[in-house]
Amino acid sequence: MVQVPQNYTLSDLEEWDKKIQKLVLDHGLDCYPQEFLICDERDMLDFMTYSGMTSHYPHWSYGKAYELTKTLYHYGVEGLPYELVINSNPSLAYLMGDNTLALQVLTMAHVYGHNDFFKNNATFAKTRAADTLDRFKRHAEQVRVYAQRYGTLQVEQILDAAHALRWQCNRNVYVRQRPEVPVPLEQNGERRANWPAGGANRNPDENENSLPSEDILMYIYHWGHELADWERDLLLIVREESNYFLPQMQTKVMNEGWASYWHYTLLQELGLPTSLHLEFLVHHNQVVRPHPGGLNPYHLGFRIFKDIAERLGEQQLFEVRRVERDGSFIRRYLTEELVSDLFLFEYKPLGFPKAHHQVTAVGDEQGWKQVRDTLAASVGMGNIPTIHVVDGNHEGTGGLLLQHQHDGRDLDMAYAKETLKHVQTLWHRKVTLHTKINGRETELVHRP
Repeated sequence: MVQVPQNYTLSDLEEWDKKIQKLVLDHGLDCYPQEFLICDERDMLDFMTYSGMTSHYPHWSYGKAYELTKTLYHYGVEGLPYELVINSNPSLAYLMGDNTLALQVLTMAHVYGHNDFFKNNATFAKTRAADTLDRFKRHAEQVRVYAQRYGTLQVEQILDAAHALRWQCNRNVYVRQRPEVPVPLEQNGERRANWPAGGANRNPDENENSLPSEDILMYIYHWGHELADWERDLLLIVREESNYFLPQMQTKVMNEGWASYWHYTLLQELGLPTSLHLEFLVHHNQVVRPHPGGLNPYHLGFRIFKDIAERLGEQQLFEVRRVERDGSFIRRYLTEELVSDLFLFEYKPLGFPKAHHQVTAVGDEQGWKQVRDTLAASVGMGNIPTIHVVDGNHEGTGGLLLQHQHDGRDLDMAYAKETLKHVQTLWHRKVTLHTKINGRETELVHRP
């Protein structure tokens, strides 16, 4: 870790933190206990690679992500975040040690917004924040045991396949009731009595106890052919960690908008000296500024929450924070006036190569709803195709039949073919995927 800069001390940060906490309570935010950890750039790179976790299972993709992020940072292509906060109880946030005092104060207020959102948004209700750090540590220890016992390459092959399927899951876990599944094996690797038998010929719609058919990873876990116990355990580990991160994917706009709204609101009331207040305004505007050619989730979320507070009041603001996720948030609260004020529009590539684009809708009286709905469909999990299991005994041979729920957007064929290879690695028999390409029914097949 790193010492704080000489122009302020840890005691200074503690005093500002007390003032922020008082305002947090005055405004009715409901947070987990908050812990801050000051780190340098190397620490932040490490934490970014593992999504802020103090311990995480090893996999080559994390090393690749670390090297890429480090290279981009050292060449000035990308910067490092001012903070990183994880969904845990107590909440743990990392602050960059070279932040100025004004930036640290803004960042701490921003963290309390995230903290409140993690604790109270319904999408996070089943993420088990109280045992987050211990759970990830147990997973890391278990994967290392398997790597020593069965070989790193064998373990990574299963993890590669599981990672390819990790977002083909039940996207409404906080709404739907799902059957209980066995917890992962303990470190001693003993087989559990209730471990599922593989190879069953199951159609997910024929058995009332089967998991939702869109949860491909868990369907394979329950009914897959020839999977060893440790391989099933790896699938469960990946699925459990994916369920932890899924709400963050589904609420990126809301989460960052909520944190930005509250750091702005709290710091306006914090009584900052003039010099710090002016610097705060500069940093705030940098955080929530529009991004030319793209969409800044901080900007969009901040403006929508600010509009809700002004039009509907603080009580509605907290209710929206509690029950919505990005798709519904945008559909219900992105108004015609906001679409116009934010200069939002819809466009599509024109011809090949895709160097030119055609504007298909703008934020006027006729087109603003189309812009809103297109945006709502593209946030969260909106850009990840929905694939359902249709049959676990396709053609009577134990093959797996999958169906793409086509919504007007074709699959990336190269990506789809590679993903089918990973499915076959886990299923061990022929895998078939039905989809549409350019409006025509298409069948993709991967055989052992």
